[in-house]
Amino acid sequence: MSKRDVRSSGEIPLPDPNEGTMLCVVQRIVGAGFTEVVCVDNDTYMARIPGRMRRKVWIKEGDIILFLPWGTRDKKGEIVYRYDRDEVKRLIDMGLISRDFIEGVLAP
Repeated sequence: MSKRDVRSSGEIPLPDPNEGTMLCVVQRIVGAGFTEVVCVDNDTYMARIPGRMRRKVWIKEGDIILFLPWGTRDKKGEIVYRYDRDEVKRLIDMGLISRDFIEGVLAP
């Protein structure tokens, strides 16, 4: 499902424990298509920006993303989706992520 399809249908992709996806906050941009993210379970991962998202979806520090870990020991994975401001508000209202967690990750 492309980003355009999701936006036009009005539904946001939610983390699915069966697929293994998690909600994360981008902590910093490392470079070479990688970012450092902190997930809801307070683990830090290296997230790869896939080629289908490069130059189309701009990822910056503080963004809320949907993350799919690869299941390896080096704690790497890839970004599945980046949430907009309105979608983040809906995630907070649904209770999937807390505002305190987002602010805690971004505080120095």
